Amino acid sequence: MKLQRLLLGIVAASLVPAAAGAAENTIKIGYPMPLSGPASVYGVPVVKGAEMAVSEINAGGGVLGRKLELLTRDSKASADEAVRLARELIIKDNVDFLSGTLTSAEAPAVSTIAKENKIVFMAPTSKTVQLTSPANLHTYIFRLASNTDIDGRTGASIIAGWKDVKRVATIAPDYAYGRDAVAAFVDYIKKARPDIEIVDQQWPKLGQSDFTPFINAQMAKKPDAVFCDVYGGDFVTFAKQAAPLGYFKAISNRLADAGEVGTTDEALALGNDYPYGIWSDAYDPVVWPENEPAEHKAFIERLKAYTKEKYGSGWAIMGYASIFALAEGMKKAGSTNSDKVAKALLGLSFDTPIGKLTFNEKTHETDMGEFWGQMVKDDRYPFAVMKDPKYLSQGPYTN
Repeated sequence: MKLQRLLLGIVAASLVPAAAGAAENTIKIGYPMPLSGPASVYGVPVVKGAEMAVSEINAGGGVLGRKLELLTRDSKASADEAVRLARELIIKDNVDFLSGTLTSAEAPAVSTIAKENKIVFMAPTSKTVQLTSPANLHTYIFRLASNTDIDGRTGASIIAGWKDVKRVATIAPDYAYGRDAVAAFVDYIKKARPDIEIVDQQWPKLGQSDFTPFINAQMAKKPDAVFCDVYGGDFVTFAKQAAPLGYFKAISNRLADAGEVGTTDEALALGNDYPYGIWSDAYDPVVWPENEPAEHKAFIERLKAYTKEKYGSGWAIMGYASIFALAEGMKKAGSTNSDKVAKALLGLSFDTPIGKLTFNEKTHETDMGEFWGQMVKDDRYPFAVMKDPKYLSQGPYTN
């Protein structure tokens, strides 16, 4: 009996390091993302997309024979918090890679941490051109998302087409994303339509709770149209405060918003308060009127099943693609070493449910465009949908 207990004890003891070793053998990806506050309207579905990608890759055997592990943290849309979390994920959790962050305040800050620690950072949503500008570009930073130059060009191409518009105003959050997007818009609208005058510019802070002073000040300048980059929960607040003041009616709903308020996530958040008739963008329109790619339809069905939600998210695609981009980089490198993966990502092409993307070897960007269209009411859905979505990408005036 004593011998039997001894043998059982030896067996049990031998299993402990094996189990621990199996857990330690996962490929860890740190993912700070706003999971609370106004920015969570976008942040939560991005994480769900990333989690779904991890689930699918692991079900297929993982990468290089190892399972992926996603370590999500709430960055609260704060650059300081994102930096703190990035350091903790690297030092305490020993992550192999970083991804996540939503805003153009978080990502550049985390990029510096990635550079210091020589770890690949895949930015799925940050748009500021400063993230990968020559002064800030380094070996380990890669951007999946569009950028503020493309935002400005698309906004300019749309408003330039409104021939009776002569007076244009802008409103955007007062930090890198808003400032860069508006600067690009002004630059390109002047080239596309020299006859247009910029009559007003408003700069609410990110997380602004009262937009009324900005709305009233802008209406006083009587613009014909507005280029807007207010997004997420801030746009929900803005739209609900602007409508009763007659803001959208005053401009005949001629507002182009480059902050992805054309996503189902934003439309669901606003419901019947959505300002129908405005123009906006989405990485994934989710609802396709016709000619929906089979790959995309299958993705949305899997997404709805995974999240147990009736309608798919327009933001989940960015989290999903960020994980697959890293996975393809590891496969090409044959390693999880960041130096090797960073080299493998240069020029790498990979498939997504909305088409193939390629990392530019010089800029580390995919030059990703977005789907644009007018947001309309459709009795088949309890939220605004994008009418005839058109993919707009890099170009002289993005047309």
